[in-house]
Amino acid sequence: MHTVAFDGRMGASGDMICAALIDAGADPAVLGPVSDALNVRYTVGPTARAGVTATTVDVLVAGDGARERAGDHSHDHGDSDHDHDHSHGHDHDDPDHDHDHSHGHDHDDPDHDHTHAEGTGPLRTYPEVVELVEGMELPSGVERDALAAFRHLGEAEASVHGTDLDATHFHEVGADDAVADVVGACLLLDDLGPDRVVTTPVSVGGGRVSMSHGTYPVPAPAVAEIVADADWSIRGGPVERELLTPTGAAIFAAVADGVDHLPGLDADAVGYGAGDADVAGHPNALRVLVGDGGGLHREPIAVLETNLDDATPETLGSLQETLGDAGALDVSVLSATMKKSRPGHLVKVITRPEDAERVARRLAEETGTLGVREGSAGHRWVADRSIETVTVEAGGETHEIQVKVASDAEGSVYDRSAEYDDALAVAAETGLTVREVRRRAEAAIADNG
Repeated sequence: MHTVAFDGRMGASGDMICAALIDAGADPAVLGPVSDALNVRYTVGPTARAGVTATTVDVLVAGDGARERAGDHSHDHGDSDHDHDHSHGHDHDDPDHDHDHSHGHDHDDPDHDHTHAEGTGPLRTYPEVVELVEGMELPSGVERDALAAFRHLGEAEASVHGTDLDATHFHEVGADDAVADVVGACLLLDDLGPDRVVTTPVSVGGGRVSMSHGTYPVPAPAVAEIVADADWSIRGGPVERELLTPTGAAIFAAVADGVDHLPGLDADAVGYGAGDADVAGHPNALRVLVGDGGGLHREPIAVLETNLDDATPETLGSLQETLGDAGALDVSVLSATMKKSRPGHLVKVITRPEDAERVARRLAEETGTLGVREGSAGHRWVADRSIETVTVEAGGETHEIQVKVASDAEGSVYDRSAEYDDALAVAAETGLTVREVRRRAEAAIADNG
């Protein structure tokens, strides 16, 4: 399975994602539809962060040769609909910090003579951004991902400010450079042709951000809203500055699944997309790995066990739910013979290592056991799992049944299992046996390929 894996330990922004993908081999020529639709051009260049060679991407106003003025990189945050998209370098220790932002080009360069597109273009509503993207004639998958990212941004903005989605005005995230970052990232990702995109937990940074509405802790409100809908997780640190921007969060929310660790890959390429400033002790860059992975996924686990000789059937029957709420991945209750040949039970629980202490405590509280053992298992091999809905015809009517499909990392399906409760309901309604209903549903999945 061809995989693009982002290492989120230094956060992400739209331009960092674009830069990382280009550094990993994506062709910048695919960005043409954006330049054709907007008055912008992309510049790509080399740089270094903490000794690591990386790539920067800037979005500039097309054809503008005027020397950049100091005011070109600051924005008025006085409007209540502001959706502050930030770059990676502003200092939140400055008490006068009011979210003026810059990107990765070097203003110490005496030849620096261009105007950045940040904040340029008309003030757009969410429907206007959708219309703009749909008018670019993008590949269908690219358009889908870009619109999903903007929907995440729009819904976050609407939630923060209490507005309707269609009435929401974007500020920075609807400006030309933000549109170029979102659509550009989706185009570059499509050029790499992954079957799967994943990210490790994404660092949001720390400290606070100052806005006209007040001072907020990192992550900023819009980022927090997007993260709540994302499949991946976040973590604080490792520095006291904002590391994850709304645009970066929205792109990841649209395209990436969350993983706890980088997956096993035969890596073909590694890319680094630079943030806009050097950070002491940390390479301020987003890393991406591109390669193929096969077989099942290796996942770290902890196995907990305890023996019970006085648990009631009700207690044992509830453990799947109560331990699952605490973080257990799987719970098994086995019959056992205890000391003095008394009947009892062995409870085995699989959980993530970081959840083991919490799950063990809950197991003790629920059962009254005096001890919980942690076994020696270090990992398990797991399949990719998906739920698909199929239609089964019986008695002249159609019925929908969910089927669990298991496959390896290469996408090869090796098991199909119809949901028992769905099959039971259809069997009761049609007079067929549960076994026959499940057989038909599983056959329908196989026929659909």
